[in-house]
Amino acid sequence: MSDEPLKTTPLNANHRRRGARMVGFGGYDMPVQYEGVLAEHRWTREHAGLFDVSHMGQCKITGADAIAQFERFVPGDYAILKEGRQKYSLLLNETGGIIDDLMAGKPDHDGLFVVVNAGNKDEDFAFWSANLSGDAKLKILDDRALIAIQGPEAAEVMAAHEPLLAEMGFMDSARLMLFGVDCYVSRSGYTGEDGYEISVPADQADRIWDAILEDARVKPIGLGARDSLRLEAGLPLHGHDIDPNTSPVEGALTFALSKSRKERGDFNGAERVLKELADGPSRVRVGLIVKEGAPAREGAEIADVDGNVIGKVTSGGPSPTLGRNIAMGYVPPAFSELGTDLQVIVRGKAAPAEVVAMPFVAQRYYRKPKA
Repeated sequence: MSDEPLKTTPLNANHRRRGARMVGFGGYDMPVQYEGVLAEHRWTREHAGLFDVSHMGQCKITGADAIAQFERFVPGDYAILKEGRQKYSLLLNETGGIIDDLMAGKPDHDGLFVVVNAGNKDEDFAFWSANLSGDAKLKILDDRALIAIQGPEAAEVMAAHEPLLAEMGFMDSARLMLFGVDCYVSRSGYTGEDGYEISVPADQADRIWDAILEDARVKPIGLGARDSLRLEAGLPLHGHDIDPNTSPVEGALTFALSKSRKERGDFNGAERVLKELADGPSRVRVGLIVKEGAPAREGAEIADVDGNVIGKVTSGGPSPTLGRNIAMGYVPPAFSELGTDLQVIVRGKAAPAEVVAMPFVAQRYYRKPKA
């Protein structure tokens, strides 16, 4: 634990005024719940949940060399990404480990708009400051807040404020005037549900948060439900399910490796990544259903049916949607086939588990019909 005082987002006083229970997360004082994790999880799945994600890092990378410089450290093809689109990617170190996972897109003609994780943002920004060359420039947007609205009613809620938002599809990104101010908006999120992430001027965050919550279909949601939602969606949490020692292949994130970049092999850590793609990694992230007993939390051992320890759980807990205990963790590839019977060791007791497909709960992103 750090002795440094917790930082606050522009919405901190608003959370406290609404009765949120606050905890330290990523160096910030954040709401873990309002009325309860289970109720908030279900509300988001059924209606629309509003999340303060202002602790995350926002920046722009601009200049004629911005894309080429950015691509040195990520395995995605951003040169061919169209304006108005974004994609998930991975900031890699020289050994192919994941420094951070991120979203980067082109909401306008001015380079890349990038969102990184709260606990890693200082390291990420320092990395880019030290490594970007040519005329590529990093601009940290520390004067902005970030709000996410997620759930099946999110699109209708936001279309009432700006009809253009209903026309966006999953991973669309735009810069537009919303609530009377300059905003970056993407149709994305980290819950598996449809919704939007909205970057707003920090001094307007309180007003905009309250305006969205005037709609009865929306409730504020804390980090507790955000975590259970992303777990059900099979999405990794950096520092837990992935870290600087984990490769994209081990992390089951090969969808973030663009075909053209694999062919060129011109990104940080490409040697390891390409070798693992060809020969297989030593371990791989899998989803587990825990069939009996208590939830298998982070750190619980995974064993084969004979009791031999073969891996560890990296995220786990009850699934409110499924009514079962679920987990993610790493096992050797020989034990990663769907339907493989395993065990998890919880409080010294072995409980049966089974490898299942992820996401555990179907993702409901909105994809525009093809013309």
